[in-house]
Amino acid sequence: MAEKNSDAFYSKLKDQLTATSSWPSNYLYKFIVLSDQEKIKAIHKIFDNMGAVIESKKSKKGKYTSVSITVNLKNPDEVIAKYKEVGAIEGVISL
Repeated sequence: MAEKNSDAFYSKLKDQLTATSSWPSNYLYKFIVLSDQEKIKAIHKIFDNMGAVIESKKSKKGKYTSVSITVNLKNPDEVIAKYKEVGAIEGVISL
């Protein structure tokens, strides 16, 4: 069931990205993750060698880290592919 919902979500996202942006374009990702260095490194690695600008900021109590990534991508399919890669990391919330 969850797989079907994510397919619908990505299909809608692709339609919105196609309608609202001209490609290639900069895209801003925002993720929330427990402040676990390994998980944060894993997110960084997904965007390695892409010229991405990555900013990390810990929550007030330090339990969570928000990771904002701005990267230039060719098309909506690339945006969705990166969401799926990051989504494979356990405990990451995509905003």
